[in-house]
Parts: sequence; structure tokens; C-alpha cells
Amino acid sequence: MAIAYREWREGDDLALLEIWGGPETVQAGQFRGTLSPSGNSPWRRCIVAEDVVDGVAIPVAAAVVHEASLHPDRLWAYVEVARDHRRAGLGSTLLTMLRHEAAQAPSGVSRLRCKVEPGTPGAAFAEAAGLAPIQRSRLVVVDPAPLKLPVFGDGSESAATDQVEDLATGSVELSDVVGRYYTAVHGWDSPGELSVAAVQRLFLDDLSGAHGAIVLRAPKASAFGHGIAASRKGRLEGFAISYAQGIPGADGGADAGAGGAASTTEPTEVFLGHEPKLGADEAKAAVRDLLALIAYQHPVMLELDDAMTALRTVVEPLLESGKAHVQGSETLVVSDPA
Repeated sequence: MAIAYREWREGDDLALLEIWGGPETVQAGQFRGTLSPSGNSPWRRCIVAEDVVDGVAIPVAAAVVHEASLHPDRLWAYVEVARDHRRAGLGSTLLTMLRHEAAQAPSGVSRLRCKVEPGTPGAAFAEAAGLAPIQRSRLVVVDPAPLKLPVFGDGSESAATDQVEDLATGSVELSDVVGRYYTAVHGWDSPGELSVAAVQRLFLDDLSGAHGAIVLRAPKASAFGHGIAASRKGRLEGFAISYAQGIPGADGGADAGAGGAASTTEPTEVFLGHEPKLGADEAKAAVRDLLALIAYQHPVMLELDDAMTALRTVVEPLLESGKAHVQGSETLVVSDPA
């Protein structure tokens, strides 16, 4: 076997697809989309390994490393080798080459990270390369009516209306809480500075697939000014953002996932979170009440990271009781040590 290495060229994706076949894992399918010609804006280096037989070069492996605007403290890296060329050192050689390229990244960041599925050859390769798990993520489908519906205030419709609200996805108030929550639950891999505009682009505008939002507020308070009592909305304590139908995506309303009618068979994908300044009990209550509302009639799908403490506290008992299940396999984010 004579192996040669070169930069990625247009058409390599089709040539490699013939050799590789379909992706072995969801993560592999996602990362294959990052294989593309090297460039500097954004910074990316992509390498192809060819097996040269009788003067004919056949691509059999590829690797990529690139910077990320979101979570900029590490570089994403991916290596894939054809099944019949594994255990011959190609993956290790490509990873060494990626590390050499990473050392020259303009950001000065050189630590690598990747996503793998536990128990797969990719996970074993990452472990042998010194990459260790820093987070576990699961897609969890929650069945309809998993929790008793909450009672707000005196149980009246007006009390419920005061605390549960359909909110425009363009709301600055919503963007602020979503951004701070996302940052709070990603302390293990900082997303960097998230402006309101960035939060809108990533989670809330049409291009993100956001379809609607329902929020939970604290009971209405009274504001006293100039001797006149004036009611004001309670602070936003929790949010559920639904996405256009499909995975990723969802749709729905207060009774179906935040903003419209949902399919009775396909789960609505929902980003569920809370005001990060809440105490543990308050945060748990906020996400529990919202989950009870959005999953009352239709199934919902949540991405559940181990770092999402309040959501885990609510969802894991549902997994244990059979009212929810993990869809597909777990995902581990693995990284070079600090």
C-alpha cells in the first residue's frame, strides 16, 4: 500500500462516497459536510489520503480541522478512513497532520474537539488519541401528557394568561434570556460573546427554523410610581422555542409546542430553557411547567445535555418511567485536555 497525502480538491466528496458508503453514525454524516477545500475565511484545512495502485491514486481517507465562530475556544476536527484501510496508521497520520495545521491557526487556538457515538470505532480512535469526553448529549422524545398540568395563581384563565404568553421570536427580552441561558449551560465549552443579533440569528429568526415561542413568567407584580398602582408583567422565567416541522425543526403552540398546530405522530423539536439566575428549585419548576404545557397533546423532542441540570432533573424521571425515550444514540463531545 502506497499512501500519498494532498489537499482536498473539488470532486473528492463523490470519490470518497463511493469508497466509504453511507455514514456509520449521525455524527459522521454531519462532519462529512465540513469536508471542503482549505481556506482562510473561515480558516479551514482539509487533507485527503490516496492509495496509489499501479499509478492510479484512489482517495481512501480525509481529515479536516476548522475554526468556529460559535464555541471558539477549540477547533473542530474530523478524520474518516475507509473500512478496508483502517488499522494501518492512516487515521493517526492524518490526525498528526491536523495538529500541525492547528498549531498555525490564526486564532492561536489549537485544542481539538469532535463528536462521537459511544462504542463506535470513532470513539475508540478518539480515546486512543487522547481526546476525552467533556459533555454528553441526548435527543429525548417526550410522550404526550407526561406531567400534570400546572395551576397558575387562583386557577383562573386570567391568572394563566398573566404567566403564560406567546411571545414574538423577535423579542429582545426573549433573546436576552436565551443567550444567557445558552452561555450558562455551555460553561464546559464557552460560546464566546453572544450579542442579541447573534442569538436571533442562531436560535430565533426564520433561517434558524424558529417557528414560535411560549414563555412562562413569574406572577404579575405591582409597580408603584407617583402614588398610582400600575401592573407590570412578571419576569420571564422559562421559554420554549419550537422549530419548523422536521428534524431539526418543529412547530406547535402552547398546547403543541409553542406557536401552532403540530403533527400527532412526529415530535416537535423544542429548545426549552430558563432564566439562568433562578435558583435550582425555581428553574426546575419553570421547565417542568412549560414541558407539561407544550407536551400536553403532542410529543416533543428536546436536546438534553448533561450540563442542563434543571431540564435533566425533570426529564430523567420521565425516561425511567417510560414516558420519554432517547431517540437514536448518545453523542459525546470529546476534546484535547486543557
